[in-house]
Amino acid sequence: MLLFPVLLATSFWSYMQSVPVQTPGIQVRMNGMSASMSCQLGGKNVVHWYRLLPGQPPERILYESGGTPVFDDNKDRDRFEVRNHPTEPVYELEIKSLTPRDSGTYYCAYWFYHSISLVFGSGTKLVVSGKSSPPKNSEILQTKHKNQIMYVCFIEKFYPEVIRVTWTEDQKEVTDNVVKGDAWQATKEEEYSIASWLTVPAESENKKYYCKYEHEEKSTSLPTQGIFHMLKM
Repeated sequence: MLLFPVLLATSFWSYMQSVPVQTPGIQVRMNGMSASMSCQLGGKNVVHWYRLLPGQPPERILYESGGTPVFDDNKDRDRFEVRNHPTEPVYELEIKSLTPRDSGTYYCAYWFYHSISLVFGSGTKLVVSGKSSPPKNSEILQTKHKNQIMYVCFIEKFYPEVIRVTWTEDQKEVTDNVVKGDAWQATKEEEYSIASWLTVPAESENKKYYCKYEHEEKSTSLPTQGIFHMLKM
């Protein structure tokens, strides 16, 4: 008889402590620009905004209720602005006059009633760059091994490192048998490169797949048809 009340209470507790959803997950901005991020809660609440900068402990920027911010450091007052959705529990933070020192991860948080701990959001990673350059080279290589074909998409020499790489077929994203590597620095000029692998059955050789990348400076799709670069295995 006690099982249902226990399950109900557990579900209610989990719902009430739902993690705030932040968007976007990653944001790239140039030096001097502004950045905006939002935080969605399960209901109206007092929202706290924190920043986690590289090599430093997390620090609170402000907390606000009803659109009125209270700053921990008055120096932030001129560059940070908060806005609330009029009818939904969505809270926004805007950062003005960005510098590379603002690069870091920003979190919204709220107190669960009178709990002794904060419930933090999913986070928004902010990258502030003094320069930006599109990929200087991109190509697809292929190799055959037994009954499979592997396509390797190389995207080279871009900055900053934030880039989205996907595979598609007939305008639909392909997620099975896809491996995406991490971006790495291939040169001393702080440029990055990345690779993504797609493996398909040998009988799919005549199908046309695309490797699509999205960078703040350039987006394009590379077809697998007409490839003459072969890798040896």
